[in-house]
Amino acid sequence: MATRVLIVEDSVFMQRLLAALIGEADDLKVVGVAADPIEARERIKVLNPDVITLDVEMPRMDGLTFLERLMRLRPMPVVMVSSWTEANARVTFDALALGAVDFVAKPRGDGGGDTADFGVALVEKIRAAAKADMKKAKALPEAKPVATGAFRPGTIIAVGASTGGTEAIREFLSQLPADSPPVAIVQHMPEMFTRLFARRLDDLCPLKVIEVGSGEVLKPGHAYVAPGNWHFNVVGSKGRYEARVDQEEAVNRHRPSVDVLFRSVAKAAGERAAGVLLTGMGRDGAEGLGEMKRAGAATFAQDQASCVVFGMPKVAIDAGYADQVGPVGSLAAKVVQALRAGAPVGRDVVG
Repeated sequence: MATRVLIVEDSVFMQRLLAALIGEADDLKVVGVAADPIEARERIKVLNPDVITLDVEMPRMDGLTFLERLMRLRPMPVVMVSSWTEANARVTFDALALGAVDFVAKPRGDGGGDTADFGVALVEKIRAAAKADMKKAKALPEAKPVATGAFRPGTIIAVGASTGGTEAIREFLSQLPADSPPVAIVQHMPEMFTRLFARRLDDLCPLKVIEVGSGEVLKPGHAYVAPGNWHFNVVGSKGRYEARVDQEEAVNRHRPSVDVLFRSVAKAAGERAAGVLLTGMGRDGAEGLGEMKRAGAATFAQDQASCVVFGMPKVAIDAGYADQVGPVGSLAAKVVQALRAGAPVGRDVVG
């Protein structure tokens, strides 16, 4: 049975574009359109959609107010549709914290965004949202950093996530101590949004969080977010780790790709690394986590019970690539334990 989609969008042009793009997918069906949240409330009651696309900027009631009420009264999968402005990007992150499953950025009028790519992303995110567990797509509690201790020299943490990952990464980073080894992060997200995502994490976490640039030296106490539309590689150089970003071909249809990051860390750090694969649709990161495991790294995956979408971690777990599986709230402590001075290296850290 096709996934039933309700479009909540005030622009007639965007209504038609969204309907046309969604209608091209055989497994999706647009069941209605609402021009504002007030109309959307009535349409939801009558049409009972499986997924809603929600414009960030809405008349009569702002999108965040509508989303907050929806998640409180009738939780259902929502994909935000955002324009390429900093203000709208900030609202989008607020929406994800309230329980929106994911977002897609509208094509840009300056030619920087392509309608076909937008359509592919839109359909993919609606499909992922339809599989989301709405009991987990909500703001996670504030987390306190785990107790620290001396870390083995040259250690590094690599983290990958997709759908549901913005809040999962926030919870994971919030529990790492301020003297943590450097953390390299890939979250599937467009350019500009990754920069704002890094700023948001920087405000909420003990670590200094930035969007990484090529040649950046990766330092303890810092976390580095891959820039949208660029792969993030970690390389060993003169006894330290440096970032390399490039625009090589997409991997698993993603750029940045978690597999690219994990494979580079496996090569650069081997048993001195920990790999963490969090919630997301698809399989990106699974094979890379396997390469990290074979190189002697400690490997971790988020469990089904805490994932918004149990896709990427499931592939890794089923393949035997995760040394330990658990809720995102427990993984930071396990990673810290694995990388502390005196701890056994690699897969022997966990049992």
